[in-house]
Formats: sequence, C-alpha cells, structure tokens
Amino acid sequence: MKGVAATVVERASVACASSGKAGGFLALDWQDGGVTGPLGRLSFKLHQELADTLGKDIGYRRVQTLSAAAAPAKQGAMHANTRGSQPNRRAGAPAWLDGSVSRIKAMGDESNTAQVHPQKLSQALMEAAQGKGAQLRIGEVQNITTSGKKVTGVIVDGEEYAADAVVIAMGPWSGQAAKWLPVPDITGQKYASIVLRPEEEISNHMLFLSYKTSSGQALEPEVYPRPDGSVYICGSPEHIALPDDPKTIQVDPKSVEDLKEVARSVSSKLADAPLEVGQSCFLPLSPDGLPVMGKVPGVQGAYIASGHSCWGILNGPATGLVMAELIADGKASSVDIRKLDPQRLA
Repeated sequence: MKGVAATVVERASVACASSGKAGGFLALDWQDGGVTGPLGRLSFKLHQELADTLGKDIGYRRVQTLSAAAAPAKQGAMHANTRGSQPNRRAGAPAWLDGSVSRIKAMGDESNTAQVHPQKLSQALMEAAQGKGAQLRIGEVQNITTSGKKVTGVIVDGEEYAADAVVIAMGPWSGQAAKWLPVPDITGQKYASIVLRPEEEISNHMLFLSYKTSSGQALEPEVYPRPDGSVYICGSPEHIALPDDPKTIQVDPKSVEDLKEVARSVSSKLADAPLEVGQSCFLPLSPDGLPVMGKVPGVQGAYIASGHSCWGILNGPATGLVMAELIADGKASSVDIRKLDPQRLA
C-alpha cells in the first residue's frame, strides 16, 4: 500500500456490480499492438501472482480457448451428437462440445489465457487490503470537497471523510462524478449473463461463439466453465439506461432464455443444467473506447481509473498498481499510461 492510508467507499457491497458479475476471462497478448497492450501483459502476470499469494480461492486457472460458430439445435440433433462429432474432435474440441457447433478454431492455450472468479478476487483483495490497514465504508458518495482546486475530502451519507487524494473508480457510474470534478463522460452498456450448474465436470475450454438465436438475433456469447463446477455464459446485450443504484439492476428474462438456448445448442451436458443465477451488469465505456487513467485535470489530488470496458477484470491489477505509483510516487513507473490520461478527453 506504499504507506498510504486508504479508504474504499462502496455504494452497496464489494463487487456488487460488474466487478462481481463479469466473466473473468484473462488473456496475455490479446491487446498487443494497442495502447493497452503493456497494461494487459503486466496484469496477466499480476493475476498469477495474486493467485499464488492471496491465500484464498479466487477461481484462478490457466485455460484453453476456442472460437466457434453455433446455431439453435434442431429437434433430435443434440441426441445424435452426444458422443462428439469427429470434426470437432479433430479440431481439438472437448467431448462435451457435442452440439450444433462448427468452425472450431484455437484462440489460445494455457500459456496465454486464464480465468479468475471476479467476485472472489474482488473480495479477497479487499480483505487483504483491510489486513494491511485499509478501511471499507458502505454508503453513497454525495460530494467531493475541494478548497482552492485541491481535494480535501469525501462526503458519504452526510459524513465527511478527510482526504488529500480521491480516485474515481466507479465503473459505469464514474461519469456521475462530473457533478464534483471535471471527469470524462463514462457511460455503460448493459449485458446479461447466467450461471449454470451441470451434473458432470466441464473441462477448462473457454468458448467465444458466433450465434444467431431462434428469433434471429445475432449474438456473440461466451461460455466459461469454472473450476468450482459452474458454467458462466454471457453475451446478450440489453439496451437500457444506467440506473443510479446498482441494487436496482434487473436482468431481462428474454436475455436469460437466449443464453439458456445457447447452452442447449452447444452441449448436451448444459442442456438441462440447473440455472443458479440470471443477472446483468454494465460495462464502463469511455468516449473513445480506451481506459481513462490518471490525474483529473485542474484539481490537485483528484484521479480517475475507469472505462476499461470488457477488459476491466484483466487490467484491474495493473491499473491498481500504476494508480498507486501515480499517487504515492508522483509517476506511474510500471506501465506508461500517458496515452490513457483523462486530459485527452478534456
């Protein structure tokens, strides 16, 4: 913690929104060639270190990753394929991928792809920080106080907490801080996900699919078997405005049914798997699609780290590290984040 006394303010609970409901897929080099490439590479390494040192089960493991096309299974087709087709087996597909699936290709392996359980990771990080003296406050931030363009504190549920540095890291709600600070317009895109609990163990093969539902809607669902035996499926967008309170987010039942259809179509092992949860969350988006990380222009002691879109869980550890360096040391040394500076959007 670099000797800085830290307080985390959460509106409802730790990982109550996308930090707890995301898929947790990690890739070493999928951002290479872009501005966030070095951030992703460092963070991939840090995820392994966290798994080794946190002393908690955070659902981390290295994985195999495939892309494929899928379509709604025709009546009887699933039963005909329950032993896995030869084309699928030749492509390196696991036996459980026995549904209406084609064009299977490898996208990654255990050298460059992994997964983590976002909620377990977030909670473990908070507990580790508390063990080093950090404080957690549950409540609504109502204002950020300043004096002479310098941060002096945060008001939470009517109580002021003194602070000489404040980091806006509220995901899609980060744009709401524009009431107090000159931050960019961070918005959110809602996506649904489901978690199934199949009877049989599913191997560590992550699937990135091209899919058209029986109603004709084109989706790009992702299927993530987890080490705890559950299977996470996401990829159904929902077009709705961001609510003020994360506790009020509700999933559209149609999105749940669409994702259950995906499960039935790709695998007989998932066809009748019990549904543990249907849920939705909002991915934080910046105006130019890149993360916003750095000092808030014109206000000493104000910082922002948001807008990571679908790579928030992957890039989280490196983001935390470089923001800590920026605050405590005055400069981010682990990764060059100058091209992510919020000044570019001012």
